Amino acid sequence: MTHDPQQAHSSGGGSHAPGFVHVVPVRLLLAIWGALLVLTIVTVAVTRVDLGGFNLWLALLIAVVKASLVALYFMHLRWDKPFNSIVFVASLAFVMLFVGLALVDTKEYQPEMIPGHAPMIEQ
Repeated sequence: MTHDPQQAHSSGGGSHAPGFVHVVPVRLLLAIWGALLVLTIVTVAVTRVDLGGFNLWLALLIAVVKASLVALYFMHLRWDKPFNSIVFVASLAFVMLFVGLALVDTKEYQPEMIPGHAPMIEQ
């Protein structure tokens, strides 16, 4: 009787045999790490440029891209079923949208919640 790792993996038997390890080339991991470093530098650089309301959305977009790269490559989601990757990245996009809208709403309707943006007090 031969052991078919692909069949055991797809059946969801829960076995964690050494045959199920996914080996990622070091070159790919270093490339992703480099991309994460570049995106971190871009995030810091964006804070020094006044883009108005776009600064928040750009920072959130960069955060979503970085989180996607970490999950897809360092957590091996890239080599799982494609549906799982799509659901995860879409979920991150929705979190970005909801957090962004909440922050924009807080800035517009409750400025006392953000230091330095409190309304003028007349005496």
